[in-house]
Amino acid sequence: MEKIERVGIIGLGRMGRPMTRHLVKKGFAVTGFDVSDEAMAAAAALGARKAANPAEVARESDLVIVVVGFDSEAEEVVLGPDGLLAGAREGAVIAISSTVAPGTMRRLAAKGEGSGVAFLDAPLCRGERAAEEGKLLVMAGGDRDVFEACRPAFAAFADAIFHLGDLGAGQVGKMVNNLILWACISANYEGLKLGGELGVEEEPLRQALLQSSASNWALETWREERQMPWAEKDMTIVLREADAARISLPLCGVVKEVIKGIKIERGHPMPGAVKPGP
Repeated sequence: MEKIERVGIIGLGRMGRPMTRHLVKKGFAVTGFDVSDEAMAAAAALGARKAANPAEVARESDLVIVVVGFDSEAEEVVLGPDGLLAGAREGAVIAISSTVAPGTMRRLAAKGEGSGVAFLDAPLCRGERAAEEGKLLVMAGGDRDVFEACRPAFAAFADAIFHLGDLGAGQVGKMVNNLILWACISANYEGLKLGGELGVEEEPLRQALLQSSASNWALETWREERQMPWAEKDMTIVLREADAARISLPLCGVVKEVIKGIKIERGHPMPGAVKPGP
């Protein structure tokens, strides 16, 4: 493949904006699009070129990275009348970095067959702070040569990059990551709640647990504000894939309900109230 020099970003929110900043800093020509004018202006201030729609992003890019919130948004970005496939040239790459179902990833790629456009799934881990620091983790699936051509662009904002297998493997990896993440958050919440009810202050207990076998990333970052907008979506993907594979994962159903309860208790927005974006 040709060298990747021009990168498009679809979704310029909490993840896409810092990714844009790192790409520009590394010398990539970046074109971006977001439904929010404010997000577009912020990306332009970082040195990105603003596009009128995803098709224009595709026309200006060797690689387009999609960082939107939901499967339906990723499908609209790729397949819509002004979507990426409407503007992408032969030899271009579309990387879906949104967390979507593996089946959605394969369906998008199937729609692009015969277009000369290559697809990767390249979901992101570690969250917003890692995005700001350029220390995201990428789990990718798809053709290895295409992946290797895109690695320098991914390395602009990630310090851990893994190729897990064929198309869809990256989304499977992210799905497993999310399953374990939300299970840890659920266990942390109930454990700290139990400690508090029995008279032990949360922070000294948390610090002790971080030095014990109970230590986990979610507990380490527990003091950070965590709205968890994608929690139920993530667990719904897990449960649907488990049903399709005829695998019993009883813990996952419990975790989904625990997370929902935490969000209700803390007054966080429920899925229908979440605005589109990363």
